[in-house]
Amino acid sequence: MTNPTDTTDGGPTDEPTDAETVLTFMCVRNAGRSQIATAFAERERDRRGLGDRVEIRTGGTAPADSVHDVVVEALAEVGLDGNGRTPREISDESLAESDFVATMGCSTLELETVDTDDWDLDDPGERPIEAVREIRDEIERRVIAVFDERFGEFDGGR
Repeated sequence: MTNPTDTTDGGPTDEPTDAETVLTFMCVRNAGRSQIATAFAERERDRRGLGDRVEIRTGGTAPADSVHDVVVEALAEVGLDGNGRTPREISDESLAESDFVATMGCSTLELETVDTDDWDLDDPGERPIEAVREIRDEIERRVIAVFDERFGEFDGGR
């Protein structure tokens, strides 16, 4: 399997990067929560001008065929495009290369040299849009907090 090294366009690339920090967002199916987190992380990376310093990865242990339609809808409501995103598998090697890994309430992942955090969040897959909005907004808060913690608080553009 090819390790995804950047998800800016929603797909993996084989190109190595000079990123100093690797942030990974994963869940079992990579069709909802981790895709939302990835979209917000990409936005934060761009807002803060960290494109050359932050690599964002996403994946799942048993990827779905597609991102949940309700997730695409919820992302569109906040100006983020979820249409080009595709669930993919994440390898143990890719996780071990990360500086930070957020799991979405579906893992007991423990990596010796990686900062991990399990975000206990409901799966948006079969939920109504009202519930997905709440999950989306909580994920946004958590992603911003990760960036604030690792790169300093950011007050521009919000």
